[in-house]
Amino acid sequence: MAGMDLRVFTEPQQGATYETLLRVAQTAEELDYGAFFRSDHYLHMGSVDGLPGPTDAWTTLAGLARETKRIRLGTLMTAGTFRLPGVLAIQVAQVDQMSGGRVELGLGSGWYAEEHAAYGIPFPKEKFGRLEEQLAIVTGLWETPVGQRFTFDGTYYQLKDSPALPKPAQSRVPVLVGGHGAKKTPALAARFATEFNIPFASIADTEQQFKRVRAAAAAHGRADDALVYSNALVICVGRTDAEVKRRADAIGRDVDELKANGLAGSPAEVVERIAAYRAVGSQRMYLQMLDLDDLDHLELIAAEVAPQLS
Repeated sequence: MAGMDLRVFTEPQQGATYETLLRVAQTAEELDYGAFFRSDHYLHMGSVDGLPGPTDAWTTLAGLARETKRIRLGTLMTAGTFRLPGVLAIQVAQVDQMSGGRVELGLGSGWYAEEHAAYGIPFPKEKFGRLEEQLAIVTGLWETPVGQRFTFDGTYYQLKDSPALPKPAQSRVPVLVGGHGAKKTPALAARFATEFNIPFASIADTEQQFKRVRAAAAAHGRADDALVYSNALVICVGRTDAEVKRRADAIGRDVDELKANGLAGSPAEVVERIAAYRAVGSQRMYLQMLDLDDLDHLELIAAEVAPQLS
């Protein structure tokens, strides 16, 4: 899949077991997708019932780390409200070791108030400042040389004389920062990220946001190619109009809406759409797969979309 890295992005809070996610991840690995990512949510969205209930992102990835061999694994995005940053640094480092160095951490501020209420998770008003400190702590713990100590005295978090262990298997775990914010988000990406992701954005908005992030990175003294730039978009591909409609119906979406806001249509149409994103700087595409039982969909994309993107 040279030229555009295609990754599978799942939303298991809508209703999926670990076994379902394992089938998707192993199929994605067999088909040579670049990575398997999942959201980090504890409550379904929209009209679905979410049965059989939520799975935890890092528990899932720990299991997949031992049941896959090559495919990279990550979150888009881990909710900063769910875990203390020191605990998260330990969890991600351990899963990275378990996978042999295949983990990536997408970290966001957390936004879904209802899921916090449903499971008794505090939902602080000031989330962005917390996210900034979380990124500083997680990356700081990993970067502290073995034998040295890490201390952090922030507004929201304080760490004193931490041994900063364990270390990930990778010398640097890729860190994803993403979003649509015009100032604070690019600044955070410039400071902490190896990848910037913009979810569910138009081509025009993607181009504008990538320019902001590049400018922020340059102001921070980073090279123009220091970050990977990526999109996340819903995918709905079919060989015929009827097949496209069947897949759209299965996820409760309209074909025209999907074509306007995502990656939908024939393989040729989707290739053309992805190429338009690549033209404004996108290097990686997270394909939001909403029907996790439709493994034929993954096979179709791998067979008839990916080869045309080289």
